[in-house]
Amino acid sequence: MSATSNTGLRVAVKTPPTPRSRDKWGWLYAPTPQALEFAFRNTIAALLSLAIAMWMELDSPVWAPMTVWAVAQGTRGESLSKARWRLVGTVIGAVASISLIATFPQQPWLFFPAVAIWMGLCAGFATFVSNFRAYALVLAGYTCAIISMGAISNPDNVFFIAISRGTYIFLGVICEAGMGLIFATGQERQARQNVRSKLQTALSLVGIAIADILEEAANAQFRARELFGTILRLNSEIEFAEIEMGPHGHEGDHARAALAAVSVLLSRGFGMATRLAALEHDRGDFRHTSAQVQNFLRGLGPRLNRRRELPKIFAELHVLGEACRHHAAPYDTSGHDEDVVLGPVDERVLFVALGELLHDLDTAIVEYDASSHTIPGDHFSFRLQTHRDARNAVNNGLRVAAAVIFTSLIYEVTAWPSGQTFIAINALICGLFATQENPVLGTAKFLRGAVWSAVVAGLIDFIFVPKFDTYEVLLACLGPAMFIGGLAKSNPATAGQAAAYGLLMPSILGLTNDHRVNEIQFFNGATATVLGAAAAVLVFHTFLPFNNQGERLRLRRQMLGELRALCHLTQAPEVRKWIGRNIDRFARLIRHAGPSPGRIVENYLQGTLATMTLGLNVIRLRSLLDREHLPDSARRPIQLLLYRMERARDRHMQPARVARAAIRRLRALDRVETDLVTRLELIRGIAYLVVIHHTLRNNAEFLDETKPFTGRIDRRYDQI
Repeated sequence: MSATSNTGLRVAVKTPPTPRSRDKWGWLYAPTPQALEFAFRNTIAALLSLAIAMWMELDSPVWAPMTVWAVAQGTRGESLSKARWRLVGTVIGAVASISLIATFPQQPWLFFPAVAIWMGLCAGFATFVSNFRAYALVLAGYTCAIISMGAISNPDNVFFIAISRGTYIFLGVICEAGMGLIFATGQERQARQNVRSKLQTALSLVGIAIADILEEAANAQFRARELFGTILRLNSEIEFAEIEMGPHGHEGDHARAALAAVSVLLSRGFGMATRLAALEHDRGDFRHTSAQVQNFLRGLGPRLNRRRELPKIFAELHVLGEACRHHAAPYDTSGHDEDVVLGPVDERVLFVALGELLHDLDTAIVEYDASSHTIPGDHFSFRLQTHRDARNAVNNGLRVAAAVIFTSLIYEVTAWPSGQTFIAINALICGLFATQENPVLGTAKFLRGAVWSAVVAGLIDFIFVPKFDTYEVLLACLGPAMFIGGLAKSNPATAGQAAAYGLLMPSILGLTNDHRVNEIQFFNGATATVLGAAAAVLVFHTFLPFNNQGERLRLRRQMLGELRALCHLTQAPEVRKWIGRNIDRFARLIRHAGPSPGRIVENYLQGTLATMTLGLNVIRLRSLLDREHLPDSARRPIQLLLYRMERARDRHMQPARVARAAIRRLRALDRVETDLVTRLELIRGIAYLVVIHHTLRNNAEFLDETKPFTGRIDRRYDQI
């Protein structure tokens, strides 16, 4: 390291490594036990698969260890899920390659567009599914391209090449799964504990967040909204934990239902914050009950660790809920037909909202308990729907198809002997990153990993391989190189580059039984691989590149369209769909915002959250109308509000005014109503309308579908 003096002279000085540099390379010289186990397990599996493939005298044995590193994931559930879907995708891709070669055996410019269309369709449809189901679809696309490129010079052998490629992949999957089983001690018990721990964490964090909202703490809503990303991540992890459980009932479905209930609970908290800001609550009754609820919520996390505490938790929830219900709609408990004293309407609205919040918490804890053990005869099923972006799917398909056409054109024009490898590697990388939300960043990291794989493969091919005559001695060289790649893949900062390194390094090595790679073969293969990665980066940067602003615009437009559909009185609202899609949208915005989101992104996050809360309160109003306890004089203003909201695309002044008028009408009816059930329903209606009115007033610009959102609030609505 060097330091510069005031005179301009450079003096070499030795300084200890900074903490940042230590952290940067800590994955290599101070790996975690989990990273060591991951790297060792998959290195053994990769070397074993290579040994078996060479013993079987397969023509391209390096595809077996490539498969091992392709399916290797941080948890056994992820690895097993990816391996299963990789087999499915391989079979589909092999069938497609045989069909395309048979259809266009001698027409390259019918064949190449056909491959491009197939890959584009696979990438497009993969956008609509999640986790490794999307991986299976893109794998079907690039497997077809890889097999087809291998058979293009000799179409008669396409069937044998497809069977050969399937054999490598099956071998790699079996070796990886076998080593995983050896290392997976107590997997089922650990998976159940992990699911329980994740749900405990979610319930505890949301409980504390809602307690902060009830306390009206500073930045409580800002901290609470960050939990939506955590909830969506846990929802994905539960799917992999289910696989690790082995034979099981519907614990995973109950866990997903618990997370959905937690999401609703969190949304209730934001609605509660709106009511606390809009309504008077200075009397002691609500503050006293709210303090009790806060103490209960803050102590919930540690109590969930002890299952014997659950009956006490449910009992306390029941007591608190009954107290809220009694304050919301007081009734004579003495049996002497005495007149009851009604509290202020504002406080009764807060009490009914707090009671519903506690009811949602009870539902979440019930599902949490059901997820911790198998229930005989249980047929419960639950899935959260995710956001689907048709425009993004079309862009993904067109981008991948363009990459195949582009590389095929280069191959045809140059007649490059390694052009088939160039097309295959490009198709592989484009397929892998086609469904990523921001593929530009991913492909750039993959390119760096491809360069490292070429460098390491060159060192091994030119320095070490010529000295070896047996496979056993080769292990001494390949083992450390793969082990380091495994350590890098366990480190989030280097995982993208390491994925390329583990996948491409064996391919560039070109190890076979019958010959060693010479300099010309190596440089042709390495150049084709690196240029294939570079072509993928070029396509993703230049052809329909990912656009944050465009995605935010589409997210907002779809969300507002679904909100208007919720207001349509002839269509039954789907709570699960509304919650799942909007949690996914919110999490996407957070991921794409980066560590320091700008003002526009912050306002998009706030608007998305407000729209989600608005939709849930519309659904609750619909449920209120369906129960038919409200008199017609209360139903009409609510129906008018829903009618206005359904048709309001730009100016939300009128729906906000209708909401305010509906609140006044229900308040007037509450003063003269004597029936207990009707009075409680009126208070519920006021609670929902307060949130709707406040949201329409304070998020007018975000709700305006006809204009781009700039993050400003239209001050004309402040007087509504």
